[in-house]
Amino acid sequence: MHLGFGTTVVMAIVGLIGVLAWRVREGRTAVTVKKIVIPPLGMATGFSMFIVPAFRVPWSWAAIAFVIGMVALAYPLLVTSRLVRDGDAIMMRRSNAFFIVVIALAAIRFFARDYLDTYMSMEQTAGLFFVLAFGMILRWRMRMLFEYRTLTAHATA
Repeated sequence: MHLGFGTTVVMAIVGLIGVLAWRVREGRTAVTVKKIVIPPLGMATGFSMFIVPAFRVPWSWAAIAFVIGMVALAYPLLVTSRLVRDGDAIMMRRSNAFFIVVIALAAIRFFARDYLDTYMSMEQTAGLFFVLAFGMILRWRMRMLFEYRTLTAHATA
């Protein structure tokens, strides 16, 4: 089943609004190791999609997508967010550009997907974007974990 362009745009916008709302809500509470580690672990279950042959892509494509996510697309998230100590709590501090970066990344994904759908199946495109997003989130969360450990080590020293 292939959705119409209008439906795809609406679904992408609804998804983007959901992500932005989640990020606003998440930014109001203290950061913990669980809050850093659980999202990538939960997301990793998505690799089960590759059990279905329609989602499979060559290993080289997946590796390239993962590296692009870790290097190029994670970078804007890394420079627009950091952890800071606020009393006894550790909080996520985002620059005003953070949400612009999230919107720009969503737009890049939307338009690149449209292009890639002409060369591969919709399922393969979904699989590649999942691997790309996983690389991006994994690097961002790893950096957050290192920052968190640094901030908590200084508090106990």
